[in-house]
Amino acid sequence: MLEKIIWVIIQALWLIFFAPLLSGVMNKVKALLQGRTGPRVLQPYYDLIKYSKKDALFSIHTSWITQATPYILFGVTLTGGLLVPLLSDGLSITGDLLLFAYLLAMGRFFTALAALDTGSSFGGMGASRELALNTVIEPAFLLAVLSIIISAGSTTFKTILTMIHEQQFLFSLPYFLAMIAMLLVILGETGKIPIDNADTHLELTMIHDGMNLEYSGRYYGLMKISSQMKQLLFMSIFIIIFLPFEFFEPVNFIYMLYNVGIFSGVLLLFGIIISFIEMIYAKIRLYKVPRLYVTSMTLSLLAIIVNVLF
Repeated sequence: MLEKIIWVIIQALWLIFFAPLLSGVMNKVKALLQGRTGPRVLQPYYDLIKYSKKDALFSIHTSWITQATPYILFGVTLTGGLLVPLLSDGLSITGDLLLFAYLLAMGRFFTALAALDTGSSFGGMGASRELALNTVIEPAFLLAVLSIIISAGSTTFKTILTMIHEQQFLFSLPYFLAMIAMLLVILGETGKIPIDNADTHLELTMIHDGMNLEYSGRYYGLMKISSQMKQLLFMSIFIIIFLPFEFFEPVNFIYMLYNVGIFSGVLLLFGIIISFIEMIYAKIRLYKVPRLYVTSMTLSLLAIIVNVLF
Protein backbone atom coordinates (compact mmCIF):
# COMPACT_ATOMS: atom_id res chain seq x y z
CA MET A 1 0.00 0.00 0.00
CA LEU A 2 2.81 2.43 0.86
CA GLU A 3 4.52 1.67 -2.44
CA LYS A 4 1.28 2.38 -4.31
CA ILE A 5 0.98 5.76 -2.60
CA ILE A 6 4.58 6.61 -3.54
CA TRP A 7 3.92 5.79 -7.22
CA VAL A 8 0.79 7.94 -7.21
CA ILE A 9 2.70 10.89 -5.69
CA ILE A 10 5.42 10.50 -8.34
CA GLN A 11 2.84 10.58 -11.13
CA ALA A 12 1.15 13.64 -9.62
CA LEU A 13 4.48 15.49 -9.46
CA TRP A 14 5.30 14.45 -13.02
CA LEU A 15 1.95 15.79 -14.25
CA ILE A 16 2.46 19.14 -12.53
CA PHE A 17 6.10 19.71 -13.51
CA PHE A 18 6.20 18.19 -17.00
CA ALA A 19 3.04 19.87 -18.36
CA PRO A 20 4.66 23.36 -18.60
CA LEU A 21 7.70 21.88 -20.38
CA LEU A 22 5.48 20.23 -23.01
CA SER A 23 3.71 23.54 -23.54
CA GLY A 24 7.04 25.38 -23.78
CA VAL A 25 8.43 22.99 -26.39
CA MET A 26 5.28 23.26 -28.52
CA ASN A 27 5.32 27.06 -28.34
CA LYS A 28 8.98 27.12 -29.31
CA VAL A 29 8.46 24.79 -32.29
CA LYS A 30 5.53 26.87 -33.53
CA ALA A 31 7.62 30.04 -33.30
CA LEU A 32 10.52 28.49 -35.23
CA LEU A 33 8.15 27.26 -37.95
CA GLN A 34 6.86 30.84 -38.26
CA GLY A 35 10.38 32.20 -38.62
CA ARG A 36 10.44 33.76 -35.14
CA THR A 37 12.81 33.22 -32.23
CA GLY A 38 9.88 32.77 -29.92
CA PRO A 39 9.80 32.36 -26.14
CA ARG A 40 12.25 30.19 -24.24
CA VAL A 41 11.34 26.55 -23.75
CA LEU A 42 11.25 27.11 -19.99
CA GLN A 43 9.14 30.28 -20.28
CA PRO A 44 5.95 28.60 -18.91
CA TYR A 45 7.81 27.89 -15.66
CA TYR A 46 8.91 31.51 -15.37
CA ASP A 47 5.36 32.67 -16.06
CA LEU A 48 3.90 30.40 -13.36
CA ILE A 49 6.46 31.67 -10.83
CA LYS A 50 5.62 35.25 -11.80
CA TYR A 51 1.88 34.66 -11.41
CA SER A 52 2.39 33.08 -7.98
CA LYS A 53 4.13 36.23 -6.73
CA LYS A 54 1.48 38.66 -7.93
CA ASP A 55 -1.58 39.80 -6.02
CA ALA A 56 -4.99 38.82 -7.34
CA LEU A 57 -7.76 41.33 -8.02
CA PHE A 58 -11.47 40.53 -8.20
CA SER A 59 -14.51 42.57 -9.04
CA ILE A 60 -16.73 43.42 -6.11
CA HIS A 61 -19.61 41.85 -8.04
CA THR A 62 -18.12 38.35 -8.11
CA SER A 63 -19.11 35.57 -5.71
CA TRP A 64 -17.15 32.71 -4.13
CA ILE A 65 -17.45 30.80 -7.40
CA THR A 66 -14.83 32.96 -9.11
CA GLN A 67 -12.23 32.41 -6.38
CA ALA A 68 -12.99 28.71 -5.87
CA THR A 69 -12.97 27.73 -9.57
CA PRO A 70 -9.16 27.74 -10.10
CA TYR A 71 -8.72 25.36 -7.16
CA ILE A 72 -11.60 23.15 -8.31
CA LEU A 73 -10.25 23.04 -11.87
CA PHE A 74 -6.75 22.19 -10.69
CA GLY A 75 -8.09 19.52 -8.35
CA VAL A 76 -10.33 17.71 -10.85
CA THR A 77 -7.66 17.86 -13.58
CA LEU A 78 -5.01 16.39 -11.29
CA THR A 79 -7.44 13.73 -10.03
CA GLY A 80 -8.33 12.83 -13.60
CA GLY A 81 -4.63 12.52 -14.36
CA LEU A 82 -4.18 10.04 -11.53
CA LEU A 83 -6.87 7.83 -13.05
CA VAL A 84 -4.80 7.33 -16.19
CA PRO A 85 -1.95 4.77 -16.12
CA LEU A 86 0.67 7.04 -17.66
CA LEU A 87 4.13 6.14 -16.37
CA SER A 88 3.43 2.54 -15.42
CA ASP A 89 0.59 0.09 -15.08
CA GLY A 90 1.02 0.09 -11.32
CA LEU A 91 1.43 3.83 -10.97
CA SER A 92 -2.16 5.06 -11.02
CA ILE A 93 -5.31 4.71 -9.04
CA THR A 94 -7.62 2.19 -10.74
CA GLY A 95 -9.40 4.52 -13.11
CA ASP A 96 -12.47 4.54 -15.31
CA LEU A 97 -12.42 6.33 -18.65
CA LEU A 98 -15.94 7.69 -18.22
CA LEU A 99 -15.09 9.02 -14.75
CA PHE A 100 -12.10 10.80 -16.31
CA ALA A 101 -14.39 12.45 -18.89
CA TYR A 102 -16.90 13.53 -16.22
CA LEU A 103 -14.19 15.03 -14.01
CA LEU A 104 -12.93 17.22 -16.84
CA ALA A 105 -16.52 18.12 -17.71
CA MET A 106 -17.01 19.33 -14.13
CA GLY A 107 -13.94 21.52 -14.47
CA ARG A 108 -15.31 22.95 -17.72
CA PHE A 109 -18.67 23.65 -16.04
CA PHE A 110 -17.13 25.61 -13.15
CA THR A 111 -14.85 27.53 -15.52
CA ALA A 112 -17.82 28.65 -17.60
CA LEU A 113 -19.80 29.46 -14.45
CA ALA A 114 -16.95 31.63 -13.14
CA ALA A 115 -16.70 33.45 -16.47
CA LEU A 116 -20.40 34.32 -16.24
CA ASP A 117 -20.01 35.23 -12.55
CA THR A 118 -17.63 38.10 -13.35
CA GLY A 119 -20.21 39.88 -15.49
CA SER A 120 -17.60 40.51 -18.20
CA SER A 121 -18.88 40.57 -21.77
CA PHE A 122 -15.81 38.77 -23.09
CA GLY A 123 -15.98 36.18 -20.31
CA GLY A 124 -19.63 35.55 -21.08
CA MET A 125 -18.84 35.27 -24.77
CA GLY A 126 -16.06 32.75 -24.08
CA ALA A 127 -18.32 30.72 -21.76
CA SER A 128 -21.13 30.71 -24.33
CA ARG A 129 -18.81 29.47 -27.05
CA GLU A 130 -17.18 26.88 -24.81
CA LEU A 131 -20.48 25.36 -23.70
CA ALA A 132 -21.93 25.47 -27.20
CA LEU A 133 -18.96 23.58 -28.62
CA ASN A 134 -19.01 21.25 -25.62
CA THR A 135 -22.28 19.80 -26.90
CA VAL A 136 -20.35 18.29 -29.81
CA ILE A 137 -16.84 17.89 -28.33
CA GLU A 138 -17.83 15.59 -25.48
CA PRO A 139 -19.97 13.26 -27.64
CA ALA A 140 -17.10 13.13 -30.14
CA PHE A 141 -14.67 12.11 -27.38
CA LEU A 142 -17.01 9.52 -25.89
CA LEU A 143 -17.77 8.01 -29.31
CA ALA A 144 -14.06 7.86 -30.15
CA VAL A 145 -13.32 5.85 -27.02
CA LEU A 146 -16.56 3.84 -27.27
CA SER A 147 -15.22 1.98 -30.27
CA ILE A 148 -12.32 0.87 -28.09
CA ILE A 149 -14.50 0.16 -25.04
CA ILE A 150 -16.66 -2.20 -27.13
CA SER A 151 -13.58 -4.21 -28.09
CA ALA A 152 -12.26 -4.28 -24.53
CA GLY A 153 -15.61 -4.95 -22.90
CA SER A 154 -14.72 -2.56 -20.07
CA THR A 155 -14.37 1.16 -19.34
CA THR A 156 -11.32 0.83 -17.08
CA PHE A 157 -7.99 1.98 -18.48
CA LYS A 158 -6.16 -1.13 -17.32
CA THR A 159 -8.48 -3.53 -19.16
CA ILE A 160 -8.47 -1.40 -22.31
CA LEU A 161 -4.67 -1.24 -22.42
CA THR A 162 -4.37 -4.98 -21.74
CA MET A 163 -6.64 -5.70 -24.70
CA ILE A 164 -4.70 -3.36 -26.98
CA HIS A 165 -1.34 -4.84 -25.97
CA GLU A 166 -2.67 -8.29 -26.81
CA GLN A 167 -3.09 -7.07 -30.40
CA GLN A 168 -6.86 -7.62 -30.47
CA PHE A 169 -7.53 -4.10 -31.70
CA LEU A 170 -4.22 -2.71 -32.91
CA PHE A 171 -3.87 -1.78 -36.63
CA SER A 172 -7.42 -2.77 -37.53
CA LEU A 173 -9.83 -0.59 -39.53
CA PRO A 174 -11.75 0.54 -36.37
CA TYR A 175 -8.37 1.40 -34.83
CA PHE A 176 -7.47 3.84 -37.64
CA LEU A 177 -10.95 5.39 -37.75
CA ALA A 178 -11.00 5.93 -33.97
CA MET A 179 -7.45 7.31 -34.06
CA ILE A 180 -8.35 10.05 -36.57
CA ALA A 181 -11.52 10.85 -34.61
CA MET A 182 -9.54 11.15 -31.37
CA LEU A 183 -6.95 13.40 -33.02
CA LEU A 184 -9.69 15.86 -33.97
CA VAL A 185 -10.94 15.78 -30.37
CA ILE A 186 -7.44 16.58 -29.05
CA LEU A 187 -7.16 19.66 -31.27
CA GLY A 188 -10.41 21.00 -29.80
CA GLU A 189 -9.89 20.03 -26.17
CA THR A 190 -6.43 21.60 -26.07
CA GLY A 191 -7.44 24.78 -27.93
CA LYS A 192 -5.33 24.21 -31.04
CA ILE A 193 -5.63 25.53 -34.58
CA PRO A 194 -7.83 25.10 -36.61
CA ILE A 195 -10.39 25.02 -33.77
CA ASP A 196 -8.99 27.72 -31.46
CA ASN A 197 -5.93 29.93 -31.18
CA ALA A 198 -4.69 30.38 -27.63
CA ASP A 199 -1.95 32.79 -28.77
CA THR A 200 -4.30 35.43 -30.10
CA HIS A 201 -4.73 38.80 -28.40
CA LEU A 202 -8.12 39.41 -29.99
CA GLU A 203 -10.76 38.67 -27.38
CA LEU A 204 -13.43 38.36 -30.05
CA THR A 205 -11.71 35.25 -31.45
CA MET A 206 -11.05 33.55 -28.10
CA ILE A 207 -12.92 30.50 -26.88
CA HIS A 208 -11.26 28.86 -23.89
CA ASP A 209 -8.88 31.67 -22.90
CA GLY A 210 -11.71 34.17 -23.13
CA MET A 211 -13.07 32.73 -19.88
CA ASN A 212 -9.83 33.51 -18.02
CA LEU A 213 -9.53 37.21 -18.81
CA GLU A 214 -10.75 38.32 -15.38
CA TYR A 215 -8.18 36.26 -13.46
CA SER A 216 -4.82 37.47 -12.20
CA GLY A 217 -2.05 36.42 -9.84
CA ARG A 218 -1.94 32.87 -8.47
CA TYR A 219 -5.53 32.25 -9.59
CA TYR A 220 -4.56 32.83 -13.21
CA GLY A 221 -1.49 30.64 -12.65
CA LEU A 222 -3.73 27.79 -11.47
CA MET A 223 -5.91 28.19 -14.56
CA LYS A 224 -2.82 28.05 -16.81
CA ILE A 225 -1.25 24.99 -15.17
CA SER A 226 -4.63 23.22 -15.26
CA SER A 227 -4.91 23.91 -18.99
CA GLN A 228 -1.36 22.62 -19.56
CA MET A 229 -2.10 19.47 -17.56
CA LYS A 230 -5.28 18.86 -19.56
CA GLN A 231 -3.27 19.14 -22.77
CA LEU A 232 -0.74 16.63 -21.44
CA LEU A 233 -3.49 14.20 -20.39
CA PHE A 234 -5.32 14.11 -23.71
CA MET A 235 -2.08 13.67 -25.62
CA SER A 236 -1.01 10.94 -23.18
CA ILE A 237 -4.29 9.05 -23.59
CA PHE A 238 -3.84 9.18 -27.35
CA ILE A 239 -0.33 7.73 -27.02
CA ILE A 240 -1.12 4.89 -24.62
CA ILE A 241 -4.21 3.82 -26.60
CA PHE A 242 -3.25 4.32 -30.22
CA LEU A 243 0.51 3.77 -30.40
CA PRO A 244 0.40 1.89 -27.94
CA PHE A 245 3.15 2.55 -25.42
CA GLU A 246 4.23 -0.57 -23.51
CA PHE A 247 5.48 -0.09 -19.95
CA PHE A 248 7.97 -1.94 -17.84
CA GLU A 249 6.80 -2.92 -14.40
CA PRO A 250 8.12 -0.48 -11.78
CA VAL A 251 10.22 -3.09 -9.98
CA ASN A 252 12.77 -0.49 -8.91
CA PHE A 253 13.60 3.19 -9.22
CA ILE A 254 15.87 2.70 -12.26
CA TYR A 255 13.06 1.17 -14.31
CA MET A 256 10.82 3.98 -13.13
CA LEU A 257 13.23 6.65 -14.39
CA TYR A 258 13.53 4.78 -17.68
CA ASN A 259 9.74 4.78 -18.11
CA VAL A 260 9.50 8.47 -17.26
CA GLY A 261 12.25 9.39 -19.73
CA ILE A 262 10.93 7.32 -22.63
CA PHE A 263 7.31 8.34 -22.19
CA SER A 264 8.25 12.01 -21.78
CA GLY A 265 10.29 11.86 -24.98
CA VAL A 266 7.38 10.30 -26.91
CA LEU A 267 5.08 13.02 -25.55
CA LEU A 268 7.44 15.78 -26.69
CA LEU A 269 7.65 14.20 -30.16
CA PHE A 270 3.88 14.03 -30.37
CA GLY A 271 3.69 17.66 -29.22
CA ILE A 272 6.00 18.64 -32.09
CA ILE A 273 3.73 16.80 -34.53
CA ILE A 274 0.71 18.69 -33.17
CA SER A 275 2.65 21.95 -33.67
CA PHE A 276 3.25 21.01 -37.32
CA ILE A 277 -0.47 20.32 -37.76
CA GLU A 278 -1.25 23.75 -36.33
CA MET A 279 1.06 25.38 -38.87
CA ILE A 280 -0.47 23.56 -41.84
CA TYR A 281 -3.99 24.90 -41.25
CA ALA A 282 -5.48 28.31 -40.55
CA LYS A 283 -8.08 28.91 -37.86
CA ILE A 284 -11.52 28.17 -39.23
CA ARG A 285 -14.62 30.23 -38.53
CA LEU A 286 -16.51 29.45 -35.36
CA TYR A 287 -19.67 28.24 -37.05
CA LYS A 288 -17.65 25.70 -39.04
CA VAL A 289 -16.05 24.11 -35.96
CA PRO A 290 -19.00 21.75 -35.26
CA ARG A 291 -18.47 20.24 -38.72
CA LEU A 292 -15.09 18.89 -37.62
CA TYR A 293 -16.70 17.18 -34.65
CA VAL A 294 -19.51 15.81 -36.79
CA THR A 295 -16.73 14.32 -38.92
CA SER A 296 -15.11 12.92 -35.76
CA MET A 297 -18.40 11.41 -34.59
CA THR A 298 -19.04 9.92 -38.04
CA LEU A 299 -15.63 8.24 -38.05
CA SER A 300 -16.25 6.91 -34.54
CA LEU A 301 -19.65 5.53 -35.52
CA LEU A 302 -18.09 3.81 -38.53
CA ALA A 303 -15.47 2.30 -36.22
CA ILE A 304 -18.20 1.04 -33.90
CA ILE A 305 -20.22 -0.44 -36.77
CA VAL A 306 -17.18 -2.22 -38.22
CA ASN A 307 -16.29 -3.46 -34.73
CA VAL A 308 -19.77 -4.88 -34.13
CA LEU A 309 -20.25 -6.42 -37.57
CA PHE A 310 -16.77 -7.84 -38.10
